[in-house]
Amino acid sequence: MFVETTTCVCLKKLSVIIVNYNVCYFLEQALLSVRKAILKLNAPAEIFVVDNNSGDNSVAMVQRRFPEVKLIENKQNLGFAKANNQAIRQATGEYVLLLNPDTIVEEDTFLKCCCFMDEHPEAGGLGVKMLDGTGTYLPESKRGLPTPWVGFYKIFGLTQLFPNSEKFARYYLGHLDKNKIQEVEVLAGAFMFLRHSVLQKIGLLDEAFFMYGEDIDLSYRIQQAGYKNFYLPHTRILHYKGKSTRRGSLNYVFVFYNAMAIFYRKHFFGRMAFVYSFIIQFAIVLRAGISVLVRIFHTFLPFLDDAALLFVGLYGLKIILEQRTSIQFPAYFPSQVIPVTVILWMGAIYFNNGYEKPFNLGRFIRGIIVGTILVAALGNFWPGANLAQNFILWGSIWALLALVGKRLLYHYGQYRNFRLGTRPRRRLAIIGSEQESKRVLQLLKKTGAATKIVGFASPYVTDNTAKEYLGELQQLNDIIQVHKLNELIFCGKDLSVTQIIEWMVAINDESVQYKILPEDSEYIIGSNNKNTPGDYYTLPIELNLYKKEQIRNKLLLDFTLALSFLVLSPALIWLVQNKRGFFRNCLLVLSGNYNWVGLQNTLDQHYRKNKAILTPLDQFETSPIPDEHTIRQMEVLYAQKYSIKSDLEIILKAFRHLGRRAV
Repeated sequence: MFVETTTCVCLKKLSVIIVNYNVCYFLEQALLSVRKAILKLNAPAEIFVVDNNSGDNSVAMVQRRFPEVKLIENKQNLGFAKANNQAIRQATGEYVLLLNPDTIVEEDTFLKCCCFMDEHPEAGGLGVKMLDGTGTYLPESKRGLPTPWVGFYKIFGLTQLFPNSEKFARYYLGHLDKNKIQEVEVLAGAFMFLRHSVLQKIGLLDEAFFMYGEDIDLSYRIQQAGYKNFYLPHTRILHYKGKSTRRGSLNYVFVFYNAMAIFYRKHFFGRMAFVYSFIIQFAIVLRAGISVLVRIFHTFLPFLDDAALLFVGLYGLKIILEQRTSIQFPAYFPSQVIPVTVILWMGAIYFNNGYEKPFNLGRFIRGIIVGTILVAALGNFWPGANLAQNFILWGSIWALLALVGKRLLYHYGQYRNFRLGTRPRRRLAIIGSEQESKRVLQLLKKTGAATKIVGFASPYVTDNTAKEYLGELQQLNDIIQVHKLNELIFCGKDLSVTQIIEWMVAINDESVQYKILPEDSEYIIGSNNKNTPGDYYTLPIELNLYKKEQIRNKLLLDFTLALSFLVLSPALIWLVQNKRGFFRNCLLVLSGNYNWVGLQNTLDQHYRKNKAILTPLDQFETSPIPDEHTIRQMEVLYAQKYSIKSDLEIILKAFRHLGRRAV
């Protein structure tokens, strides 16, 4: 068990600590809001940013835009607890705030929190009201201790069914008024306002927790030491959850519930510890199974209804041809030939990018044509030429009409038009001064955002006569209704965080999305779902490597090469330095979790980075090894201009290294 106490002479009123990993765009906005909140506090304060080896531009951005920040640069991802502890050991504030980078604090948040803690010496920790990117209250703002029974009620949906029950909704303390100050058991890790002297007594965050659970453990230890945790709803923060693990993912299930298992092993002993551990392990298996099934279902759902349509149509075609002609199909036809025919047509559509979004009718028809050719080739093995010709002809017509017709109906039901592959552009208005509105317009044009910009509303009283002027901020609800707006961009230079939050809450329209342009920033940031990563408009770096078509092509190339290398290994093995490693790597690539060529770092945080045998650097005979900046430049260039040819060239030039361990 990790236990460490701190000794600190309090030179500041507040130490704000932010742990960052690959969310440069959110971090910038968080720091801007922290800077304003410190000014309102009117007391000495300090800011720490601990960067866990981000692959984006986070470190350079902090150094350039926030010189007052004390920056700690880690060379690897140490996790939430270790990274926070690094800064806590250096902090000199009477109070310590652990703050997520994907948050925005109100201008008076620090002032109100410090005043509350000053007036309540029994308080060891404090949390505030949290809202998501749509202005909706986040129930994790106040939480109860997740005992096995509390966790059981949550896992099996009873918390959601009875959100106000003191028994079933204890995980989120649903029976307590969210608008009143409450004593709570657990503080949210996104905003933990802590008394530094209490940390000196109970120790820092437990580093056995990598992600999740450390906030529960620390909250529990605060109470065990005789202090109280409070929920303060009189100030609010936005919590975008820009980089949180997706809650439906298998990884989240294992990480979160294993964190709970660590917590129970640490704080409960004897027979009950065994019972708790068993319940948690059962929950892990159950949730993991559900997560896998849901993922499989969502992955194959677009294919299942197509397969069903094709199968039913082809089977019906068989019956019609038998009744109206003298053709007799063999007995194995429905169970063997029709399924293979369905697979060929759908496979051809898939590999011709017919299932890519947005839908492209040309690619889809091309897939059906290729599939028809493949089915015709298969038809040469069927008994009777007439059988093959009639079935294939009418089958291809059915495939085209049924599959395209289905998409037309789905599209019309969602968008009320038949323009396949197109979505109605979002109708957007900018809330800010004319000067800032023009800056938003320029950014949106550069990013190529698919929006229709209706105009701007001013936060000030003005007699503006510009044709883009929609009215004053106080008329915003009417402006939304009249112009049928479904997206608003607030200009952070002209509006306070408090004003922005007030309008998010006041509008209360699920069809309207919100984004914010921070002052002097090139990122327009928002989030429309608390369980998905945040979204943003920014100047794009086009990374060809991460396009779906290229991801599929790269996977196919790796798989083909691995099989070919194994078949030709008697000859190729003599060209490789590590012969045993060569066979091992062929098998690893076939597993799908390794690439022959890849990157040392993930350039786009939305995509998983496989381990790779070779990197773009291997195409050059470099000595000495280039610095990190040069390596990153080469990797960005590789990702921007990626093609199958790129991988083949690197593999040919560095073939002798194919036996080394992956990076």
